[in-house]
Amino acid sequence: MEDMFRFADEFGPSQIIHIYRPSLALKAIVVVDNTACGAAIGGVRMAADVSVEECIRLARAMTLKNAAAGLPHGGGKSVIFGDPRMATEAKERLIRGFAAGIRNVFDYIPGPDMGTDERCMAWVEEEAGRAVGLPGVIGGIPLDEIGATGFGLAASIDVAREFIGLNLQGARIAVQGFGSVGKHAARFLAVKGAVLVAASDTSGTLADASGLDIAALIALKQAGRSLHDYDKGVKLPADAILDVDCDIWIPAARPDVVRADNVARLRTRLVAEGANIPCTVEAEQALYARGVLVVPDFIANAGGVICAAVEYRGGTQRGAFDYIDERVRANTRAVLEESRRGNTLPRAAALTLAERRLREAMQLKRWHSPPRAQ
Repeated sequence: MEDMFRFADEFGPSQIIHIYRPSLALKAIVVVDNTACGAAIGGVRMAADVSVEECIRLARAMTLKNAAAGLPHGGGKSVIFGDPRMATEAKERLIRGFAAGIRNVFDYIPGPDMGTDERCMAWVEEEAGRAVGLPGVIGGIPLDEIGATGFGLAASIDVAREFIGLNLQGARIAVQGFGSVGKHAARFLAVKGAVLVAASDTSGTLADASGLDIAALIALKQAGRSLHDYDKGVKLPADAILDVDCDIWIPAARPDVVRADNVARLRTRLVAEGANIPCTVEAEQALYARGVLVVPDFIANAGGVICAAVEYRGGTQRGAFDYIDERVRANTRAVLEESRRGNTLPRAAALTLAERRLREAMQLKRWHSPPRAQ
């Protein structure tokens, strides 16, 4: 327990909550990191191997993301221990039990994340009284279904490529994690002329230097099948996605997939972080030293939470896309220009931007006060 305090600093976390209900086989963790800018928004992740440390780090990524995007929200995250592929009935019981457990955590607004989706958020909203990323049929903006995060990621890449003189027409992209973020990023980039040469999921890596059919792969995944079920391309192990020769490499799955021990395998010009904390600090430093441009996670992948914030205030899908495009492009440019001016890592420039906004907000509010019922 004491080891958790090594993550504490002037910004948070403000709450770490453990939920345990043996009758439901429910084990979950909620971290509310910082609420200086407003109630925390953060996804509900379901995986068998999550941890307190991962939840704390992801919650901080959300704090930075929301602050950098100028949203009236703080950052939080929750993790549920379980296999996201479990039977629907069992998953519903688990998520509804989790939602009941956070009913009085008023300064945390849940959203979809890895292992959960719009339907899960409908269950959460009914039990807890609040959620974002809801199905459209009940008035939400289904951010994963429409690809809000992938749309923002593509916008960030469109700005970042200017800094390395890369033309998106014919640019080769590789996506590690062809899920709700990765598949939509590939789709939006393809509209700009980019070519998907490799993608990976839990089954492994699928590669084709001449280009993969993105629509066919999306249809395959929607049918509940894996990339290795595709009848074309070269089938490789999952970690072979690191070795693919490409112009743009997009990590869109778990944290810490690029580390000091494997970063040398990457052969790319641009890394756009679609997942939260996908690269360790050491990996980002190594890439910077090699001249590979890395757009930090909380700048590049803010599209989803921007969409969630628009939805929470009754906005429209069109309005969400416009705001995502405006904010992500502006922040990407600001961070990369500051990085160039200061001859420093893009993450350092991004942290300066986000932390300045957080400190200003903390001076205005008693952010440490206990939450109140809505």
